[in-house]
Amino acid sequence: MLVDENGLKRIGRELAGRLEPGTVVALTGDLGAGKTTFAKAVAEGLGVTDEITSPTFTLIHEYTSGRLPLYHFDVYRLSGPSVYEELENLGWEDYFYGKGVCVVEWADLIPEIIPGDAVRIIISQTNSPDKREVKFS
Repeated sequence: MLVDENGLKRIGRELAGRLEPGTVVALTGDLGAGKTTFAKAVAEGLGVTDEITSPTFTLIHEYTSGRLPLYHFDVYRLSGPSVYEELENLGWEDYFYGKGVCVVEWADLIPEIIPGDAVRIIISQTNSPDKREVKFS
């Protein structure tokens, strides 16, 4: 579906209302496509009251003020054979299979650990600077 920024936020908030503990939302898309905007909308939909920022340099931010804990991953900066070691050191399994919701930006960089039942969302830029294509798979 083709949406503007408000539509992208609406989809994120609506999705949040359906999320259950242990859900992983795997976001993919080009740099600047709207993954962090979508993650912020999911947080809003979960009732998170904290300021949501991209965890690009810390890899994960934890938010516990909402209906469910939200674990926001950004694996963009991870590369090479150490990716999985770094995630292992963070305890990724405890997050993915725990009592909260995980939103993973750049999930396509870690396909081996994204659960088969993850909600997979591709956000793509279009020829129009204010429109994004959103695909669920």
